[in-house]
Amino acid sequence: MKKSNPLTEKSYSFSIRIIWAYQYLSKKHNEYVISKQILRSGTSIGANAEEAQGAQSKKDFIAKIQISLKEARETHYWLRLLKETDYLEAKLADSLLEDCEEILKILTSILKSSKNNL
Repeated sequence: MKKSNPLTEKSYSFSIRIIWAYQYLSKKHNEYVISKQILRSGTSIGANAEEAQGAQSKKDFIAKIQISLKEARETHYWLRLLKETDYLEAKLADSLLEDCEEILKILTSILKSSKNNL
């Protein structure tokens, strides 16, 4: 039986929500530039977290988690921007920001403990 992994589960669910937000932005607002940016960074979080699970070494694992953290920070930026410019309703943006912040905390914690155990 496969062991539960909160990071990969949360980042996968977040990726799905980001794809839905992208579809909403491109269909309702005809917004393609920022929506494409958030699609790339938001789905990259989980892809890199998943890749970290198959890392060849501790350093490789840390590198993948660092990339995932950078992508999460970028996504957080785009979400704030979309909220402040009213492309996303406050309720939706706040919900996505909350999820993103939770992922940021998990990634930061993993990175700190991994670096301490090098």
